[in-house]
Amino acid sequence: MNPKYTKYTFLLEMIGIVLGVIFLIPFYFVLVNSVKGFADILIDAAAWPKEFLFSNYVKVWDIINFPRAFWNSLIITVISNIGLVVISSMAAWKMVRTPGKLSKILFVFFVSAMVIPFQTVMIPLMKLGGALNLTNSIPGLIIMYFGFGVPLSLFLYHGFIKTVPIEIEESARIDGCSQFGVFWRIVFPLLKPITVTVVILNTLWIWNDYLLPLLVLQDAELRTIPLATSSFFAQYTKQWDMGLAALVMGITPVIIFFLFLQKHIIKGIASGSIK
Repeated sequence: MNPKYTKYTFLLEMIGIVLGVIFLIPFYFVLVNSVKGFADILIDAAAWPKEFLFSNYVKVWDIINFPRAFWNSLIITVISNIGLVVISSMAAWKMVRTPGKLSKILFVFFVSAMVIPFQTVMIPLMKLGGALNLTNSIPGLIIMYFGFGVPLSLFLYHGFIKTVPIEIEESARIDGCSQFGVFWRIVFPLLKPITVTVVILNTLWIWNDYLLPLLVLQDAELRTIPLATSSFFAQYTKQWDMGLAALVMGITPVIIFFLFLQKHIIKGIASGSIK
């Protein structure tokens, strides 16, 4: 084996290990301090716990009604993802397969929407949402996620669909397949790599989103996990022990989700690179 190559590989591995440790430091602080008392956190947040207070998690479970908050976040995230995948994939496919000025103009409008800051449309959105009875409602929040999530999802699907050979679709039509059948039976299964990417990005965004649910959902029974966790950080009091325990409980489902999809993510990246 070439000695230079060995040294180069070793150096890259060491850099990767150092970067990995740096990225894991925030997780260490969150996990360690979630099982400490409030006083111990203030004394030394980096120290190892003298006593593991797993009772913090029990208290948080009851205080914020975690099962209810988890169910709200799960329903919002799952339905929003399903809607974004269906709407964006079908719209992108139609735009790619029907080239013309109208398709180009619509695509430019969708892409342009990605650069508009949420704060600029926040007040008009709340006025329109109130007029349409979308506020203080989980279905209303999901509809808003459709509006804000479609541009990026459509953009990703649009680029990927261009790599799908149109000859496959033409063969299916010759065999008597309808337009609807061509998309769902032929095209959509080929979009699995980009679909996984879209679901991952939207799950990260929707599950961790705080501002839009804060504006839309007023009832305590409708709170998502980020809203429930924020109750531990008031203007004058900050319950770090409870808040960090709630944070760990909130990010655990997402971590499990990524571990479950890990092999699909790798396959998706490999498949996309081959295409």
